[in-house]
Amino acid sequence: MSEKINILQLNDVHGYMNLHNESYYEARGIAYRKSGGYARIATLINQIKSYGNATLLFDCGDTFHGTFPVVDTQGEILTDVLNDLDISAMTGHWDFAYGPKQLQVLLEKLNYPFLAANIYTKGTDALLFDPTVILEKNGIKIGVIGLACNIVDKTMPASFSEGIYFTDGTKELSRYIDQLKHEQEADLIVLISHNGFPQEVELVKQNPGIDICLSSHTHNRLYKPVVINNTIIIQSGAHGSFLGSLEITLDENKKIADFSHQLIEVSESTTPDKDLQQKIGKLLEPYKYLDEKVGETDFALHRNLSLECTMDNFLLQSMMAKVPADVYFSNGWRYGTPIPRGDVTLNDLYNIVPMNPPISTVTLSGEELLKMIEENLDKTYNNNPLQQMGGYVKRALGIKIYFKAENPNKTRVQSAFVNGEKVDPMAAYTAAFITSQGVPERYGKNRMQTNFRIVEAMQQYLAVNSPLKVSMYKTFELI
Repeated sequence: MSEKINILQLNDVHGYMNLHNESYYEARGIAYRKSGGYARIATLINQIKSYGNATLLFDCGDTFHGTFPVVDTQGEILTDVLNDLDISAMTGHWDFAYGPKQLQVLLEKLNYPFLAANIYTKGTDALLFDPTVILEKNGIKIGVIGLACNIVDKTMPASFSEGIYFTDGTKELSRYIDQLKHEQEADLIVLISHNGFPQEVELVKQNPGIDICLSSHTHNRLYKPVVINNTIIIQSGAHGSFLGSLEITLDENKKIADFSHQLIEVSESTTPDKDLQQKIGKLLEPYKYLDEKVGETDFALHRNLSLECTMDNFLLQSMMAKVPADVYFSNGWRYGTPIPRGDVTLNDLYNIVPMNPPISTVTLSGEELLKMIEENLDKTYNNNPLQQMGGYVKRALGIKIYFKAENPNKTRVQSAFVNGEKVDPMAAYTAAFITSQGVPERYGKNRMQTNFRIVEAMQQYLAVNSPLKVSMYKTFELI
């Protein structure tokens, strides 16, 4: 007799507790409509459970960061909400934003485990978290392995990984697959990983024996699963705008005989769970002031493109208006929901950069400038997926880069100009930036913070330039 199990996935919700704007790629271009919110997600989960199949929900991370209420409370605002969803396990990435100790505080309040087979304590090499868990549904033993995002100690601020280190998980995976199958007699192996779709494809190629891989980090909307090495891979967008649903049918030997998949849009028309919506409303009550209108925009502000986008150009233009410099940098973050044409609220500005960091300056040599750009391009386009360690290409103004993505490391930049002049390796350039992801700490000298924070800079720029008009500069041009 066959058995059906529903595997549900959330990934990269980034703290979006309520209904919000989302981008959708359509024939006439990018459209915007409202989606998401945990109360609507809860309704969909309960509907799927009502069909009668055994159901497991996994959260693949980027949960405790991304909106101001979540950042302001260092994740505390979310724990009661998450506990209402009946999540089976999670892993993470930006969840380390407040340091490993604060993450441990949050996890102690959850009613499900955080799994990570690739995080170790410095000095002892002891695992920081449980690497696996066995879940049993209707006599089926499901072995779950967690892999956290391995770039936390490589490209993120140092405070994220204080006292710990991360591996890419390649060595650990084979060991835990074998352990779950042969020592713990798991019937199915599920990998929940926050390393990116290209990376997870490579991981399952190198590690046969995984039945299902729940991928995350790269915000892919996989409308159809990808099957590699007999592993079913899904990823379910971002911001809680989608719920991934994979229904598997097991044969008499408890092996996957068939599967069906839906990438379910968490649409505005979905009726929110009443109790959870009330809970969220009460939690967000102290943040009602964020609904204040601070301006208007004539252009949709978004982060939908790899090389350049309107949202980050607005951020950089605001920085340029506050701090004199030769070049301006910000990180190529993927998170941050769009702001359609029309009114802009204070909440919208915080969603662009919820940490509200200060604008900083640093002196870079031309050689350092080129090296930093080459490094960023390599982390984005390296032909080894396990060496890809970024979001999108670094955001910049004041500089013009022509590059070839397919070239090896340190040879991608073909030409580089600052303010119309070819970059001189021996010259000194003043760079303004936000966060160490904008300009890593190993680059430059005379690094200092200004008294200006980026949200206030954007608000002041918008006050003078509303309705906002944002240009596309082709800062990075692919040749």
